[in-house]
Amino acid sequence: MIINAGIVGFRGYSGAELQRILARHPKVETFLIEHRADSSGRPQPMGASGPERISCTPEAIQAAGIRVVFLATPPEVSIELAPPLLDRGIRVIDLSGAFRLKTVENYRRWYRAEHPAADWLARAVYGLPEFYRSEVGSAALLSNPGCYPTAANLAIRPLAASGLLDLDAGLICDAKSGVSGAGRKPSLKTHFCEVTENFSAYSVLDHRHVPEVLMNSGLEEAQFSFTAHLLPIDRGILETIYFRAPRVKDAEQLHALYRDAYHSEPFVRLYAPGVMPDVRAVQHTNFCDIGLDFDPATGRGVAVAVIDNLVKGAAGQAIQNMNLMFGYPETEALL
Repeated sequence: MIINAGIVGFRGYSGAELQRILARHPKVETFLIEHRADSSGRPQPMGASGPERISCTPEAIQAAGIRVVFLATPPEVSIELAPPLLDRGIRVIDLSGAFRLKTVENYRRWYRAEHPAADWLARAVYGLPEFYRSEVGSAALLSNPGCYPTAANLAIRPLAASGLLDLDAGLICDAKSGVSGAGRKPSLKTHFCEVTENFSAYSVLDHRHVPEVLMNSGLEEAQFSFTAHLLPIDRGILETIYFRAPRVKDAEQLHALYRDAYHSEPFVRLYAPGVMPDVRAVQHTNFCDIGLDFDPATGRGVAVAVIDNLVKGAAGQAIQNMNLMFGYPETEALL
């Protein structure tokens, strides 16, 4: 069965990545949904053609037979666009943070805005397939995880669930992302001259991705320290996670814990104990690579997780979720 899928925000980095991946999906016909009439895309060579473009109204989307819409838009735009589509039975995969948190109070605190679609906020399925695969298939509204929380939760949750963490010692996540994570809209922070030959921390102590990690890892806010940094590269995330686990005897025991958790997961790859992945290993892929090491003498452990922020951290994971929602092989177009 071939389905029609629409992309709102197709000119942004995540939207462009959605186009790239969906172009090789044998079961999807892609439509580009024009949300901003005044926006412009990259120049195209003469004679180039692409997916059909339609206006961004529920009526036009429904008339085109579109069954699922990807919203690669800011949260406030997703909150505006999603409910009318959902009311017409069109499934929505939202790549923003609009529906990731479960309460209006939590949304207000971390996004510093009111949420006018509280009913859908509570009903959205959080789309981290490795944890919630059974819920993704029937989702009407799928909230795609943030890029930082995707890597962090995959690296933290097996250990947190084991009960081996020293929670009093806390856990530190030192996270670094390429510039495309900030989106395509220009700003002083992402200007070439500000980024190149530079390295900076941002959103210290109040990054809006923190509650996503807490929701899915089982940690409390007082037990988790997170700092995001901007790398002078275009794509990729590397997170170094420091913890104490005095009841772990060696790196092999730690590694076995992760093997048990992810042995059947197609997009999580483990490295041998003491071997760490790097960003280049996952660029342009939907993989999350994890490396682990442990010092028995001090009870100190380190996990390193890497993803491509535009693929497993955004468009690739969204398509992984779409595959599950429509009964396609989970890896379709992603391997």
